[in-house]
This record gives sequence, structure tokens and C-alpha cells, in this order.
Amino acid sequence: MSESSRSISGSPVNISLVELIALGDQRVPSALRSARQFAAQNGGYRSRFRGRGMEFAEVRAYLPGDDVRSIDWRVTARRGKVHTKIFHEERERPVLIALDYRRPMFFATRGRFKAVQASQLAALFAWQALSRGDRVGGFIFSEERNLELRPQLGKKAVLQLLRQMVADPVWQRSPHRPFAPQQRLAATLQRLQRVARPGSFILLLSDFSQWDDAVEKQLALLGRHCELGLVHCYDPLETELPPAGSYRLSDGERDLTIATGDHVSRYGYQQNFNNRRQQLEDFCRRQRCRLISLPTDADPLECLSASKGEG
Repeated sequence: MSESSRSISGSPVNISLVELIALGDQRVPSALRSARQFAAQNGGYRSRFRGRGMEFAEVRAYLPGDDVRSIDWRVTARRGKVHTKIFHEERERPVLIALDYRRPMFFATRGRFKAVQASQLAALFAWQALSRGDRVGGFIFSEERNLELRPQLGKKAVLQLLRQMVADPVWQRSPHRPFAPQQRLAATLQRLQRVARPGSFILLLSDFSQWDDAVEKQLALLGRHCELGLVHCYDPLETELPPAGSYRLSDGERDLTIATGDHVSRYGYQQNFNNRRQQLEDFCRRQRCRLISLPTDADPLECLSASKGEG
């Protein structure tokens, strides 16, 4: 772990309100200073420009040239004539920070838990959104619950998000309980789609376990009316097997011993990670949204600096 990494977090397995508040004093690279810059940097994937946040104003009859994505299908079906939703521009942009607290996020062989890394970056982004005058909200999801915080203005909104992150019951659960998700990631994202308002910027921090076609579909639906930024959290052990040898593993109920000397197995393991990463990159290329890597043994600020660019 680097010296700068240790200076950001005192614990590799937990978070504290004092530390998350202190991140408000960090000098954040330009890659994170603007939601628009985050989603439109050279060397990355460009997001479609949607302006600031948009607030619903009224429904009226569809006119040639109106955006078909704003058609109100319920009113259209009820009145028998195509109607569209009209929005007016808001002064403050709604920023929604979606934070994955499922069990796979509470893992690391080096550095800090993926959940700790994600929490730190989420706090950094929340403070920067506050400095821009944006409204800050959150969507924290786990096997235990989904918590929705409506975007609001001011320091109080950021502190509310940080307090909820620290107080989340996931930090008190048994570390030896097996991962048995009651709800697929796609279902969670479907709920997020109902929460996010058109014109919002959504920063989703996750290891993207359970990534599949259904997840891509839900994210694509989100991307129709919102800007997306994806942060991929992972541990170095997920990218390749450890040096050749025998290793004892446990899921909390069963023990397993694996041998890592077989070259075919090592290659297949590495390809599994590479394939999932490629799926993420392909999705972001198609949707023109930003993808940032966040390994557990890296400093979040350094990861953002490495992805720095000018929009």
C-alpha cells in the first residue's frame, strides 16, 4: 500500500465519518471536478450531452421535432394521441451516487476492501459535487436493503449521505456468512432507474459481479435520460491466480483447497476476468460513458489522476 493510500484511510476494512469528512479537503484531479468532464474526457468514452438537470413541467401534444424519448406513453394510450413530456432546465444538477455494498465488495487480499475504496471515492465525488453547487443524493444497495437519498442542495445533503454510508448495517454483519444474493443486480438497477430523474448524473461504484445482458439493458435504459459514470472496483487476486501452490479457501460453511500450478487453469482464470472487463469496456464504448478502474491496492486519487483528461 502506498504512503498516500494510507494517508486517506486508517482502516482497510472499515470506514469512519471523520475520515470521509476529511476527504472534503483533498485536492481532486480535474477528472472528477465536473460530472460533464468525468463523462467526456479525451482517451475515454464520451457521454451524450444532456445539459444540466431537467425538471418535469407539463405534458402536451407531440409536435414534429420533439424528442421521441420524451413521449408519455401512458397519456398517449389514454387520449389516443401522441403526447410528450416537457421539461425545463434546473439551476442545479442532480448527482446520484450509487454505491454497491453487496458481500463481494467486502473483500481484499491487498490494500483495502472494495467497499472501503468505493466509499472513499464516493465521498470525494460528493464533496466535489457540493463545491460545484450540484444537488447530491445517494442509492446504497446490499443484500440487506436498498437506501434511497433524494438529491438535495448543501453540505447537509453530503453529510447525510456519509452518515448513512457509515451507519449501514453491512459493516456489522458476520464476515463468514456466505454470499447468497436474494436479488439480482439487474433488479437493483431497475429500482435505481425509477429513482433517478432525467438529466441526473449517476456515478455507479461496484465490482459488477452478476454482470449480464439484463444488467446492460437496465444501464442502457438509465443512459437514455441520465449521464453515467462507472467505477470498476476489483482486487488483484481477481485478475490472476496467486503463485503456484496449494491454497485453502472457505465461504464460511465449506472449505476448499485449490492448486494454482496448472497453466491451463491459470490462463482460464485470467481470461474470465479479462472477458468481464471487456464486457464493461464494450458497454461503455457503446453508451459513450466513462469507465474508471479502482483496484483495492491503489490510491483513489491516483486512479482518478491516471484517467485525467480535458473534455
